Amino acid sequence: MSDDDRARNTWNLPPARAITVTENQWIPLEDGTRLAARLWMPEGALRAPVPAVLEYIPYRKRDLTRAIDDVWGAQLAQYGFAYARVDIRGTGDSEGVLLDEYLAQEQHDAAQVIAWLAGQPWSNGSVGMRGISWGGFSALQTAATAPPALKAALVFCASDNRFTDDAHYIGGALGFCNFSWGNVFHNVMIGPPDPAIVGDRWNEMWLQRLHSMRPVLANWLMHQHDDEFWQHGSTQKDYSQIKCPIYLVGGLHDTYNNAIPRLLEHLSVPRRAIIGPWAHTYPQFGVPGPGLDWVFEEVRWWDHWLNGRDTGIMHEPMLRVFMPEKTAAQSFPDDTPGRWIGEPKWPSSAISHFELSLNCDGLSAYPSERENVGYPADSLVGLCTREWLPSSMSEDLPLEQSPDDANSFTLDSQPLTHELEILGNPCVELCISSDSPVAQSAVRLSEVDTEGKSWLISYGLLNLTHRDGHEDPEPLSPGHFYDVTVKLNFVAHRFAKGNRIRIAISESLWPLVWPSPQPVRLTIAVGASTLTLPRRAIPKFEPPMPIPEIRNSHISAKAPLPAVSISGSGRDGRIVLRRQSENRRMIKDTGTEVASRIDWSREIKPGQPNSSRWHGTYATSYKRDGWNAEVSASFELTSTSSHFHLTESIRANQDGKVIFEQTWENNIPRDLL
Repeated sequence: MSDDDRARNTWNLPPARAITVTENQWIPLEDGTRLAARLWMPEGALRAPVPAVLEYIPYRKRDLTRAIDDVWGAQLAQYGFAYARVDIRGTGDSEGVLLDEYLAQEQHDAAQVIAWLAGQPWSNGSVGMRGISWGGFSALQTAATAPPALKAALVFCASDNRFTDDAHYIGGALGFCNFSWGNVFHNVMIGPPDPAIVGDRWNEMWLQRLHSMRPVLANWLMHQHDDEFWQHGSTQKDYSQIKCPIYLVGGLHDTYNNAIPRLLEHLSVPRRAIIGPWAHTYPQFGVPGPGLDWVFEEVRWWDHWLNGRDTGIMHEPMLRVFMPEKTAAQSFPDDTPGRWIGEPKWPSSAISHFELSLNCDGLSAYPSERENVGYPADSLVGLCTREWLPSSMSEDLPLEQSPDDANSFTLDSQPLTHELEILGNPCVELCISSDSPVAQSAVRLSEVDTEGKSWLISYGLLNLTHRDGHEDPEPLSPGHFYDVTVKLNFVAHRFAKGNRIRIAISESLWPLVWPSPQPVRLTIAVGASTLTLPRRAIPKFEPPMPIPEIRNSHISAKAPLPAVSISGSGRDGRIVLRRQSENRRMIKDTGTEVASRIDWSREIKPGQPNSSRWHGTYATSYKRDGWNAEVSASFELTSTSSHFHLTESIRANQDGKVIFEQTWENNIPRDLL
């Protein structure tokens, strides 16, 4: 019997139990601050203590995440695990203020929460930590502080590197995601606590948060390379600090998945990972599909590490990945065609380097004579690849790439004579020069079908002043050729026989990243540049996937989504991209109506990089009888060749009247950006 058969034949979900829910539980910290938690408890926990699973995030347990908290709380508690959903300090109903993301205070508080959970009379002393996005970062960072009671972590869609692989700087270039995410975050930081939980002091707590605010985006923009500010909380700095078992979960359309192979390779603790076809979401709600019946796998993980039962989970492949046979853009909203594959270890012995030379006449197995090819300085590329972290699959999946390819330097292979499967990070070694001391290089890898359509497989960006690392950038010497490596995002993909591989090179990728200070002409030395693909040997047998699939999981994508509009007829011939959405929902449990509004716009005049303008507003309101509070945060970014000009503002309304507003304006020097 194989290990997979043994696991499936010896472990099943335990019988479901009745549960109780505590709406609010105060958790005291050593400095007197109290954090607010919701608790889900399995019946009988006081008679027979159970493990606890912690989710620790700033997104308001009382309202914003209530629906999804109810899902995970019920699913975990019914199978014998207490689930604690805790608002971090200064958010939701927790006391104190929050001044930035991933501060040392946050990790210190988390260790105290874990100790509190382990010490309760219903607890068996073992605690697990789970979370997606912020919650995933928090779980990794807390694991690196090694609290004694933390026995395992489950990390969804998070990274070990805050500078390049979080929503800030993409390959050392300034991302729009830095501002869209920061706009949302600022809004979260200034949200009011709920009077039904904290009582009459809610207004005092709210004003304390508002008066403590700082210009968050300006602070991030002042740190334009990988300094100590970003290295704090980047667990990549020292993997040995993580002492507990780690389960990593990501999606092929989630840009945090680059951390997964690094963590698998460098951690020394028991570990495993799954990467599905979905974006920034849980496997259970996987879009693009197929998804996975995740409660089965999660309970199996916690049962193994928190209850000490051998569930078979650690006898399975270290890494499971969905291998698509087409891109999601070709098949959405239907599930992506493909299959699940397994790798016993990572790095995998099944992966080899498949090199193609970038030659003047295309991609080839052998280099041609060197020839220098110029790339024009006034091309606008990126409207077909516009979001770093897709949130709306119907709007954010990469479009067919031909329009961007037409404005790029493209090289195609001959039609493939065999199917080609890749798994890992492709990379391009470029011999390149610039006529400017500050420049970028964007590389896209596509599959060109027999009809000539170009479908994005992966891409990579590099601020060329960061060619030797992101800590100490150096300007380029105009006209000098440099050998640089552009690493593309982690990918799994099977190229079809008869299709072509395409590499497309451009100087930037707008509106994904802010353009260089002035128009840049790149020169690429073909015959001296190469593409390396992580070719996977296709085995005759793949280990079976023990987790049941959820097909047609794209149904959840039919909910109202942000509308994106693009126009090229704006003033002065500008390209204008705008995203707007409004969402209003009633939380029946609390009688609270929560409404949110997004209005983000990006515009540029092709060939004029300092005509770029990014602007955004995010607003949220909370209303019920006797309570009417609204907060909003806004930003605007423009630039000259030497400086960024950034305006940030926050505003709070109570009963329709402004009770607080603050605006910050900052001129920030461009530091080789």
